[in-house]
Amino acid sequence: MNRFWNRANKNTQYLTALVAAFFGGLLFSLIGTPVPWLLGPIMATMVASRFKKVQLSWSPLVRNTGLMIIGYSFGLALTKKALIEISEKLPSMLGLTVLLILFCAGIAYLVSKLTGVDYPTVLTGSIPGGLSQMILFAEEHKGIDLTTVSFLQVARLLMIVFTVPFIMLIGPFSDSTNLNVEFTEVTTFSGPFLPNALIYMGLCILMSFIGQKVHAPTPFLLGPIIATALLNLTSVQAPFLPTWILDVSQLMIGGYIGLLLKPEGLKSKAKMITLALISGVFMILGSMVLSGILIYQYGVSFSTSFLSLAPGGMDQMGILAHETNANVSMVTGYQIFRLLFIFFVVPPFLRWIFLKKKNNTSEEENVKSSAE
Repeated sequence: MNRFWNRANKNTQYLTALVAAFFGGLLFSLIGTPVPWLLGPIMATMVASRFKKVQLSWSPLVRNTGLMIIGYSFGLALTKKALIEISEKLPSMLGLTVLLILFCAGIAYLVSKLTGVDYPTVLTGSIPGGLSQMILFAEEHKGIDLTTVSFLQVARLLMIVFTVPFIMLIGPFSDSTNLNVEFTEVTTFSGPFLPNALIYMGLCILMSFIGQKVHAPTPFLLGPIIATALLNLTSVQAPFLPTWILDVSQLMIGGYIGLLLKPEGLKSKAKMITLALISGVFMILGSMVLSGILIYQYGVSFSTSFLSLAPGGMDQMGILAHETNANVSMVTGYQIFRLLFIFFVVPPFLRWIFLKKKNNTSEEENVKSSAE
């Protein structure tokens, strides 16, 4: 027993983090904040991890299980009708994704100049919606400050996750009438639960591991989305997911996110935190402006258009879409497209920029050496 409760024991660290996440979710639920079982665990584990005597860990299995449940719930919205609708919007998906990334690259340039942190590091930390991909990219490339990249990505994500729900629920942005009927119809299926659940669960797990094997972006989220969407096209109806299961899945993800932010490793903390917050504000404002194009072009609600373009993670934006009655299939479609774009197109582009910068630096050093 004493060995189990040793602070250095992984089981103790997992259990302590889980308890902190649970009470964070419970507190936020009692207060009545939006998406309490996502925001509460994020805040609770982040605060608890700051205490020196408290050691926390989060099991990758727990996080991946949460992602799979969320992926399944998103896949429910991708019916045949929804997929046809998404295919018709591919040109706007490409155009708006490129515009958003260029906008974020411009903000990264300004932050780099103001902080003195090299542009490749700030740019990698400013690419929207690709937290895990950009952190892995930073690990693979020498010269990029992994701590700064992690902080910028997580700080923006936290800011978006905490502010977007309130933006959705106040004033002219509130949209309580735009209920996503397709999502509701699919998730209230009351047919034979066990056979269908086993089929969906088996295929979701299989697609997750296939995605991991081929190095797909966020495979434990994307795999179940694809699996569920494919089964939606067959006669195998999707079983109902109780609300409490979705709450648990949000807790599984929220606890993981809360432990990612480690500001103690930052240089010039106050300056970097301030500029990270300012850049986050401008990214949100930029997304709001670009969302006007979707509203004008397709006549969708503000919540749907904004969450489709918001520079957060696909799982967080999908959760918020469901909670704010936005069109989940459209939000998920735009977020998936941007995720794939970031995974397949952005890294080669970043490598080209870094190579060009490296060559320019080498040329400058050669010129200086010749002059001496």
